[in-house]
Amino acid sequence: MTTLTITDAKKNLGKWLSAAVNGQEVGIVSGATVVALRPVQVEPTDYAWREYGVTEADLATFIRADNKRIVATQRAGKFVTLPGNLKEALEKISAYRSGGAKATSRATAKRARRRRS
Repeated sequence: MTTLTITDAKKNLGKWLSAAVNGQEVGIVSGATVVALRPVQVEPTDYAWREYGVTEADLATFIRADNKRIVATQRAGKFVTLPGNLKEALEKISAYRSGGAKATSRATAKRARRRRS
């Protein structure tokens, strides 16, 4: 097993995580304890049960209801396509939620007032 100090592990964490994923035994010394880095399997339904107490049946019921909601939203034409620019996406979302025209930022409104003057 390769053992590292916390400082050494932090410097090249990506390298050591990759080594652990590839089967190399890697440990980090923390005081008198060595903590091993190992990949673990995570099951989504197990996670839902452990974290939220949701059974597989509950999860299946939720997924069916959510899929119906998505189909209804598509049929109603209410999906909004967002631009890649975060600022423009936020403006479009706020305009959509308020039901008004596209929202403008203060800077955009100020530039528009200057052009009119």
